[in-house]
Amino acid sequence: MITHQDMSGTGRGYDPYDDRYDSDPYGTGAYGYDDDGFTGGDPSAPDGLTAVAAADGRDDPNDDSEPADGGSKGKAALLTPAQRKKRRWRMVRRSLYACVGVFIVLPALAFVITYFFVDVPTPEEVAASQDKVVSYYYASGDKMAEDAPQDGRRVILKPEDVPPVMRYAAYAAEDSTFESNSGFDISGIARAAWNQVRGGVGGGSTISQQYVKVATENDDYSYLRKWTEIVRSFKMNNEQSKSEIITGYLNTIYFGRGAYGVETAAQAYYGKSAKDLNASEAALLAGMIQQPGRSEDEQVRQQRWGYVADQMVANGWVSQAERDGMELPRLIPENESRPDALDGPDAFVKNRVMAELAAKGYSQDAIQTGGYKITTTIDKRAQEAAKQAVNDIMEGEPGNLRKSLVAVDPKSGSVRAYYGGPNEPGVDEMDWGNVQRNPGSAFKPFDFTALLQQGKGGLYSTYDGTSPREFNGITIGNAEGTDCGTECTIEDAMARSINTVFYDMVTNDTGPRAVKEAAMAAGIPEKHGDQQTMASLDGNISIGGGDTLVTPTDMAGAYATYAADGIQRDTHFVAKLETSDGEVLFDETTPAAKKGEPAFDPDEEQNQTITRNVTASMEGVLPEADLSCPGAHECAGKTGTHQYVQGGSEDVADADPTQKDNAQAWMVGYSRHISAAAWVGTGTGEPIRNAAGGMIYGSGLPAEIWQEFMANYLEPLDPEPFPPLEEVMGPQETVVDDAPATTEETTEETTTEETTTESSPPSTTRPPPSPSEPSSPPSSPSEDDDEDESEDPGGPIWGRPTDDPNDNGGA
Repeated sequence: MITHQDMSGTGRGYDPYDDRYDSDPYGTGAYGYDDDGFTGGDPSAPDGLTAVAAADGRDDPNDDSEPADGGSKGKAALLTPAQRKKRRWRMVRRSLYACVGVFIVLPALAFVITYFFVDVPTPEEVAASQDKVVSYYYASGDKMAEDAPQDGRRVILKPEDVPPVMRYAAYAAEDSTFESNSGFDISGIARAAWNQVRGGVGGGSTISQQYVKVATENDDYSYLRKWTEIVRSFKMNNEQSKSEIITGYLNTIYFGRGAYGVETAAQAYYGKSAKDLNASEAALLAGMIQQPGRSEDEQVRQQRWGYVADQMVANGWVSQAERDGMELPRLIPENESRPDALDGPDAFVKNRVMAELAAKGYSQDAIQTGGYKITTTIDKRAQEAAKQAVNDIMEGEPGNLRKSLVAVDPKSGSVRAYYGGPNEPGVDEMDWGNVQRNPGSAFKPFDFTALLQQGKGGLYSTYDGTSPREFNGITIGNAEGTDCGTECTIEDAMARSINTVFYDMVTNDTGPRAVKEAAMAAGIPEKHGDQQTMASLDGNISIGGGDTLVTPTDMAGAYATYAADGIQRDTHFVAKLETSDGEVLFDETTPAAKKGEPAFDPDEEQNQTITRNVTASMEGVLPEADLSCPGAHECAGKTGTHQYVQGGSEDVADADPTQKDNAQAWMVGYSRHISAAAWVGTGTGEPIRNAAGGMIYGSGLPAEIWQEFMANYLEPLDPEPFPPLEEVMGPQETVVDDAPATTEETTEETTTEETTTESSPPSTTRPPPSPSEPSSPPSSPSEDDDEDESEDPGGPIWGRPTDDPNDNGGA
């Protein structure tokens, strides 16, 4: 057997994988050359290898190995530095060749193949494919309105009809290199990729790429879509002129206000033709391309217009002098620009619908371009009843008064009627149904809910209802000096809206956090955007003052939970969303969608007990406010008024309890069929007075609006009584000591009214004390509450626009 050692002719053997061996052993000259460029050799070198040594015979210090025996002969160097360098460069070259193949040749080949397989539609084909109408329907299925492009169809302009200033504005907004790029911008793509790596927004699409995306109706977030988009953009630039591309783009892109194409947009925003646009008007239109759904947001318009105008200057399309003379263009009213659109109060319904869909991930652009069918929750009869009630009651009242009415179906959470305001251009265009305001005493049911949840009282628990009283250095008074006595039951306090009782209850018994949690359980959202609804956890929350800020929609939805016997369902405006070909994207009308969840206690029986006792406490509010429920229907509710110190002073020393006005007035109430919230106030928080000059309370104009709406809405419906009540009486307590909860408590003798019920109170409530045992004052806040909940910060004695501890209630 011949071994490697035998074949080598040495005692060392050899490694066949050693890099020292190649097809021509170094220096043998067997083939006349060496792979590394060396010829010749010394046949006496070990193992037949070429011994390349320094001229002086000494070992080169850079040799791969040292002499094995340390002798003077040494060992022949295997590779010289030059050879090693050559070998390294050969490896580099091979790697570069591989990279070129992977990153250049293959993509180029794929690009060519894709180029011949994709089609580029004509501008006319693109415009036709995008001509879709968004349809809105009432809950009944009747057509509400259509949201179509202006005049129902795009106006296709020829290249010569598009003014240069509009083209430049589009370049400035979307693609400043449009005239010179080949359909895509390598630097833009790299910049977008880097932004995404850093966690930012991608971007980087050229006008040609955006045009392709609109043309193909493909907005998928995928690398394949982006790849074919780039190839199509390149092909488009080869087959069409730049003038044709920018014209096609401006003919089809969505600008907001239902306007597709620049001609329609010019009419929708300015009431003029595109050929008559000036640089400032063109800049605003171009700026809206990125955010068409926010065309009515003046802050967004200002920001986008300014950016585009500055970019036009930076690229030399507008002079600095022209820019200095520009002003933000004035728009024509939206209802005038789109005669087929919802207008007046109904326009606010569409805004709420679009906001809700956006929160679900459906952009306005996608809805408009997809031609979706939207079934709203609005009941046409209820909507007309709401508008009629507001118009009837507010006719002849001062013009500075603002008003809103929102009605919610307790059985589904559906908004059945929505009046956010008249939406009169130049008079009142604000949607007051979605504006946060102090609810005043309308927040008191959440106080009682928290008390019941904690088992610390019931309908007949008593507190000191005298006025004024002092809590931790803050003086609290009742409206117009109303006095409920030292043994005021919660039932009586709710009916007469006794501030001192509820402030005491929250400060010394439940703690503000529990009230906040009860309100959220009922459906009050924690935030509106970045604005907290209940930011400060102090005693002000007990009477809807301070930082307690809610909308009429919030209140109608939360009270609907009580109307639904404690089942909370999310308030919503969209019942169903369908594509243009009938595919159902979501449906809120199914039994599963309407199921809801117990709001106040996971135990069904206890949840109902809490809810029914709160409802019982509010049933006495209506007769106290001279209100009634129509026919045989049963209703419950709560008025609320938030006070305003004349002059708006926030200094306690300036407060004069004899010179007060109100800033907000509410009536929120419900039957088993519907929950409605009516609000009257002003846009500036100024004092509210009626036509006769009198102060407006919740029991005034808001209550009248609420009652007329309820009468009209409930008239054709069969009465549905509230569920039977299991009263939670609670301990009969009288709070005499007004000292803060942190001071030493004293025990007073109290009297107990005998009240019989068919069933005993639930175990979670404190049982009434026996006649022989005195009851103790309400307990201090729970140890779980934050420290700031038991101590209220100093504040005005009688209130202020944003911090009012003395609500007028339902007086």
